[in-house]
Amino acid sequence: MSKPALAVRDSSTMLRRNLLHARRYPSATLNLLLAPIVMLLLFVYVFGDVMSAGIGGGPDRAAYVAYVMPGILLMTVGSTVIGAAVHISMDMSEGLIARFRTLAIHRGSVIIGHVLGSVLQCVASVVLVGAVALAIGFRSHGATAGEWLAAFGLLVLFSLALTWIAVGIGLASPNAEAAANGAQPLILLPLVSSAFIPADTMPGWFQPIAEYQPFTPAIETLRGLLLGTPIGDNWWIALLWCAALTVLGYRWTLARFDRDPG
Repeated sequence: MSKPALAVRDSSTMLRRNLLHARRYPSATLNLLLAPIVMLLLFVYVFGDVMSAGIGGGPDRAAYVAYVMPGILLMTVGSTVIGAAVHISMDMSEGLIARFRTLAIHRGSVIIGHVLGSVLQCVASVVLVGAVALAIGFRSHGATAGEWLAAFGLLVLFSLALTWIAVGIGLASPNAEAAANGAQPLILLPLVSSAFIPADTMPGWFQPIAEYQPFTPAIETLRGLLLGTPIGDNWWIALLWCAALTVLGYRWTLARFDRDPG
């Protein structure tokens, strides 16, 4: 069997292993999903009217659902990839990765299985949260099929980028608890972005934090695609962040994985 065929076969096996693991422990995935769903319901039903009036749209809860939804989708991605950090940290601490190293399998298939499994879980999580949003009133304003596809593609790219970062965190952490704590910024960063209020309404000293981080340009791009708001330069900045985080996470993961696990 050729080397590429061996890599595909072994990576598929590891992907299946990770998906079966997620199916056997659905509570772990459910716990990660609860945060963005609770945030969505909280901001829409408790703060929706006030927040909508604060961004200049009048007390309109339906309008605020549309405004907040792109940020919630990216928060869902950030929440879901924490599972990848925890699972690979568990594999490391339990010695499973050390055992896989001794088998006649493609060396990178273990990591590839974790990454692909996490991206698929992110897609499923985004679809579920999107369904909740539709149920409570989210509606896209004239978005074409191409714009929906572009929005979905951006979410997949962002999922891939954050997954590589999460896997690096998992490999660098001594245990699952440390991995979960180390990956918490992937949930917290959307809270200090333009997810819930425009960045230009924040205090002047805080605006650069909201503007020059990966989530804000991605959120504004999703808003432009789904709601018809101006995108400007946000689309290529978002893609640049995806590429930079993917390369950074990949190189970090590779460096940690190539170390002797002891």
